[in-house]
Amino acid sequence: MSTVLDQIVSGVREDLAARRAALPLEQLRDLARAATDPLDALAALSASGGVHLIAEVKRASPSKGSLAEIPDPASLARQYAEGGASAISVLTERRRFGGSLADLDAVRAAVRVPVLRKDFIVDPYQVWEARAHGADLVLLMASALDQDELTGLLALVEELGMHGLLEAHDEDELDRCVAAGGRIIGVNARNLKTLEVDPRTVTRLLPLVPEGVVGVAESGVSGADSVREYVGAGARAVLVGETLVTGADPRSAVRELLAAGGRRVDVEESA
Repeated sequence: MSTVLDQIVSGVREDLAARRAALPLEQLRDLARAATDPLDALAALSASGGVHLIAEVKRASPSKGSLAEIPDPASLARQYAEGGASAISVLTERRRFGGSLADLDAVRAAVRVPVLRKDFIVDPYQVWEARAHGADLVLLMASALDQDELTGLLALVEELGMHGLLEAHDEDELDRCVAAGGRIIGVNARNLKTLEVDPRTVTRLLPLVPEGVVGVAESGVSGADSVREYVGAGARAVLVGETLVTGADPRSAVRELLAAGGRRVDVEESA
């Protein structure tokens, strides 16, 4: 029986085939090479002074369905940045998350912080797409890739001047992310094969992230207590989506979560 992840990746491959037919790889490469140079996401997430926040533009999820309409992703991204987010994550998967590359374009044009293309990356074409649309950081999920694919896609990401956020859900995947050379490794509390969320996955695995690697806690953040728990387990950064897009004041929510993780945000810093 296929998992939720299998079904999502199947749809991603179908949509990818259509985009590839409309825009051949050679033309896409030209667009990527003409794009503005990427920002240094590793430096942004490594800076001292408390936890960093990767704030997410996320309309829907497979587990919850529709979360927020987000008619203006650029405006939301600006509020995140003004609140002190160190990076903005943009869901670009269409079928289950309601995202698009147009969202990535809008966010890239609106903020001066690194932007993450968050999608189910299974093909080099998608890495070139990410760069062509201004991404600085690309999600690579160990659960969706074999080791050669993970290593090869990370090499291409870095060749294009971006960084990879390698994602693990268990000990084996974490070992694979380390072996691939990941310098930013996320631990996701949500198992995309079952959609179950268990914050203990993060608190169990984050302490195993090697020294010198930026550990990112993903999913299961419901408020300040969650951030404190993840920081206590070693998180250098926390990726938050649902809690922010369903709240009334994204800017203030970002500041509150950062404060819980020990980061003080000045107006000048977030402007």
